[in-house]
Amino acid sequence: MSDFDLVLSGTVVLPTRILEGGFVAVRDGRVAEIGQGPAPAARERHELGDALILPGAIDAQVHSLSQKDQEDFIWSTRSAAAGGVTTIVDMPYDEGNLVCSAEAVRKKVDHASPQARVDFALYGTIDPEEGARRIPEQVEAGVAAFKFSTFGTDPKRFPRIPPGLLEECFAAVARTGLTAGVHNEDDEAVRAAMEKVKALGITDYRAHALSRPPLTELLATLQVYETGALTGADAHIVHCSLSRGYDIAAGYRAQGFAATIECCIHYLTLDEENDVKRLGGKAKINPPIRPRAEVEALWRQVAAGNVTLVSTDHVSWSENRKTNPDMLANASGVPGLEVMVPLFVKGALERGISLTWAARLMAENPARHFRLDHVKGALTPGRDADITVLVPVEKTYDAAASGNNVVGWSPYNGIKLPWTTAATYLRGKLAFDGSKVLSEPGTGKFVRPPQQIVVAS
Repeated sequence: MSDFDLVLSGTVVLPTRILEGGFVAVRDGRVAEIGQGPAPAARERHELGDALILPGAIDAQVHSLSQKDQEDFIWSTRSAAAGGVTTIVDMPYDEGNLVCSAEAVRKKVDHASPQARVDFALYGTIDPEEGARRIPEQVEAGVAAFKFSTFGTDPKRFPRIPPGLLEECFAAVARTGLTAGVHNEDDEAVRAAMEKVKALGITDYRAHALSRPPLTELLATLQVYETGALTGADAHIVHCSLSRGYDIAAGYRAQGFAATIECCIHYLTLDEENDVKRLGGKAKINPPIRPRAEVEALWRQVAAGNVTLVSTDHVSWSENRKTNPDMLANASGVPGLEVMVPLFVKGALERGISLTWAARLMAENPARHFRLDHVKGALTPGRDADITVLVPVEKTYDAAASGNNVVGWSPYNGIKLPWTTAATYLRGKLAFDGSKVLSEPGTGKFVRPPQQIVVAS
């Protein structure tokens, strides 16, 4: 009788090296062995030829509940499974339920658990009227990080945290051992730019980037890192659209501060002069999509090792929320869970960037960042056997045709993907077979940092 439940053979992509003719062996839902050469026997064995075998991706930024009665975890985790994403980290800005207390965390876990097809972790936040006092109780309830914003999208659902309160929150988070992530746009600067755009009567695709010029993002980035330096908190920028932002983060790290930074897949894929011009509201995202020269500069930051994480900032707005001819009247954000991993692989290969960065930026680093690396993030013996298999089969992406998305639109529709997801394994079980999501609702589990993380008084 074989020692292993499952063995996959192919090109194994690890954070530091690539194993040609490699294999991953699974036992009891966990990685048991990796190696090169002849694969061991197993109850289930697949020789995958030229396929890439990667650690299951962890999407660090998902909004499953931004629009009531729209996506929910039943769909977000379905899209995730179809895209090789085995864990999502969901944001706390849910319509009608700001996740800012232990009760709200438990309520969300109870809501998501019967729906989830892949594993999920949660962000917490605060209600500005309550201050930072509920941060410790959310840690006890299992959040993996905290999210704040220097810009106020909505006073209740997505509130601005002013500088003094942000400092208080960072000091509280620093005592928990978790990370303080921030939406980095300066509220005053954005509102002034918006008024200028409106006064000029600009309503087409140009309006969004003009209303959020680079300085609005960079000012907030500096505030976040200086607040982290002052308080000792692990400070994180949850999305950066500008190469200069990664230089700033690298500078703080060189000075010995914890300064991490995240790049969303749309900033590595879409550009303003082509895609935003063509798509209008369907490419409206905060911060905005930048010109193609900035996209290429971001890939150079990936190659230089200055990007900590790659995520989607996934949100599936209904189409009527994204098609207003007045660019500024549209909701911000796009879906991306189903296509993040293939898009990153495509972009990296086109630029001669090692695929080791795929394993690092979409699995290993997110697991460490959210304090989940005791179970997630690597094809390492003892970790959950979360595995993504990509095959060299060219497909033109069509969100509606796949059937795995609650909406049929995507800014990535029409992009040719040279590698596509052929299988996703969650804890050693097949969750997606290349055409159909097999993972049933309720298969996914709530994952959290180890409970020995102690909240200081």
